[in-house]
Amino acid sequence: MTVHRTSSRSPAGTSLPGALPRRGLLALGAAAALAPALSACGGGAQPKSRAIADGVPEKLRFAVIGSGKTGVPAALRYRLNGLDLGKELGGTTVTWPAGFTASLPVMEAFSSGSVDFSFATATAVAYAVGGGVPIVPLAAYPLPGDEVEILVPKDSPIRGASDLKGKRVADQKGTTGTYSLIKYLETAGLRLDDIEYVNLPAADAESAFAGGKVDAWISWQPAIGLARARHEARSLPKVKTYDYSFYVASESFAKEYPEAVAKAVRVVRDAQRAINADPAKSVAFFDKIGGFGSQSLEREVYLELTRDKRLSDSPADALAPVDRAAVESTQDLADNFQALGVYPSKIDVAGFLRDSRFDSIRKTVAAELAT
Repeated sequence: MTVHRTSSRSPAGTSLPGALPRRGLLALGAAAALAPALSACGGGAQPKSRAIADGVPEKLRFAVIGSGKTGVPAALRYRLNGLDLGKELGGTTVTWPAGFTASLPVMEAFSSGSVDFSFATATAVAYAVGGGVPIVPLAAYPLPGDEVEILVPKDSPIRGASDLKGKRVADQKGTTGTYSLIKYLETAGLRLDDIEYVNLPAADAESAFAGGKVDAWISWQPAIGLARARHEARSLPKVKTYDYSFYVASESFAKEYPEAVAKAVRVVRDAQRAINADPAKSVAFFDKIGGFGSQSLEREVYLELTRDKRLSDSPADALAPVDRAAVESTQDLADNFQALGVYPSKIDVAGFLRDSRFDSIRKTVAAELAT
């Protein structure tokens, strides 16, 4: 999980029911990530939203990951091009629970009843399935194939996957970066055991990279692109991103308001289409609402990534109902993480995503996205 989606993919220390006990959850990374998120949301379960008309909820709680000043949440909250999610839903009041470092802490908020709707990485979906989090998968899209990069110092002798053998490689365990690193090493017949794996969140990884304490660092955009420019680093060739991202709703909310969550998915798609249609205008809009730091480099890198469609949100302009490719990719990710010990037991993500109890909402989402 940056400017609008930071890199901690770890839940809090509280156990969830199901296949992921506390020791398994803590293996995913920084356990403290959830505390500010739940505090920002107000903690425990919230009252059920009342309908203000047939199928129209009084309130929708849309989780904000990161600063909320760039990307889809910013476009909707601050009404880029006049986009108004609440109006599209029929007069719903949209609130924006904030403080989430990434989508894994959002899964804990779904479990506590604190949010209704959110972006979720494949990692978070797999975690949610194993932990019995009551979510409904609404739509998915593949992440940009070049969203992830492996950085090395510009004068490093490392030129490809085979050169990483025995080297110190920083990564945040259990993330999109981990999955890409596994796949990249496989191209040279290597496994994680063949490198000196250093598990660090993005901020610490960048510090270690800048200080020469690791030989390479893998992460995703925009953090890794900004770091490349900041440290005049070099990217290794042929590194790819393989997994999917999702939009999900709480089980209770989707059951009560299926048309509303389907419309929310369509509005997310429309917001991303607006961003992609005019990157310069969109980035200027995000800059105006405080999306970037005082230095121009952050804004310039973000603009380049938006133009090149390399941000994790970029392909959301093609949001679609969860298909076979999304199912198989997410199951493969879960299997790899289980083999690494990130997940303590096998998780049947495919069975969950294909569950016939979601057939009705799948049809509703597909119909809305056809408009």
